[in-house]
Amino acid sequence: MSETASATMTFSVAVQPSGRTFSTHSDETLLAAGIRQGVGLPYGCKDGACGSCKCRMLSGSVVHGAHQAKALSPEEEAQGLVLTCCATATSDVVLESRQVSAEGALPIKKMPTRVTTLQKVSDDVMVLQLQLPANDTFLYRAGQYIEFLLRDGARRSYSMANAPQGNTLELHIRHMPGGKFTDHVFGAMKEKEILRVEGPHGSFFLREDSDKPMILLASGTGFAPIKALLEHMLAQGITRKASLYWGGRRPQDLYMDTWVKDVQKQMPTLAYVPVVSDALPEDAWTGQTGFVHQAVLADFTDLSAYQVYACGAPIVIESAKRDFVANAGLPEEEFFADAFTSEADKASA
Repeated sequence: MSETASATMTFSVAVQPSGRTFSTHSDETLLAAGIRQGVGLPYGCKDGACGSCKCRMLSGSVVHGAHQAKALSPEEEAQGLVLTCCATATSDVVLESRQVSAEGALPIKKMPTRVTTLQKVSDDVMVLQLQLPANDTFLYRAGQYIEFLLRDGARRSYSMANAPQGNTLELHIRHMPGGKFTDHVFGAMKEKEILRVEGPHGSFFLREDSDKPMILLASGTGFAPIKALLEHMLAQGITRKASLYWGGRRPQDLYMDTWVKDVQKQMPTLAYVPVVSDALPEDAWTGQTGFVHQAVLADFTDLSAYQVYACGAPIVIESAKRDFVANAGLPEEEFFADAFTSEADKASA
């Protein structure tokens, strides 16, 4: 079949066990088709780098675009696993995938935002406050992210660090030297600048149908969506037991440590363990040291009755999932993650 002919083909996709179905064209990914039709499939980076969208194909055939082996290995592909973010259908397909939201996905919108404040909270982290149009409604779940639409067509993804409230968004942006967007944020960006965004994206948010105790795991600016979850829990009066482990290289990487301690006073069910991996003598650090996910394992030998919400660098997320499942009995389906893949992560094979 020629490429021209195949571009016009339409196939059906069924998702088990939810029973949802949607159609897909042979020139779009399964994930894009699902999002377009309001079917909430899990996903993260949308670039074949993080593996959040990986699921089992029960029947049918797909072809994969470029992706990283750590997200989907050749062995996994041979076993029938697919990455919906870079898989296109070549026949009708049946997937086995967790349904993200019974009511369907929230509408994805493009809109202008205005920078209201820029606050440098550490040497390499900027807290950005954005104002959304007053006459528009932007619905999202605490934990989701938006994409900045840059003038050259590139996109940059950042999690909202605040629970939905009014028409303001808070973002925590780490400076990546040489990064076209973060160099601008830390250089020429001024208050009142207009930026275009699209969202909400992502399937990282609190599963409120569970009352299991939670481990909240963050590395660096992976704290941003965790902060949104905590704000959401406060606003909704959710009193599930939660233990927050926040890791950084140096104490200053825990750039909202005081904020967390203030929230603890309002949330008696929240425990907080800051973890520093590379403290220097002048830091006078007396808290937990080492890798943040190993600090969790030191305190929790049995995670079989827990949910884990993890955000941060891909290596932290991958290590945490592997070790929590293998060494502490965490059910794999109770691990929810948002890996912060940079452009460098996406480029490295």
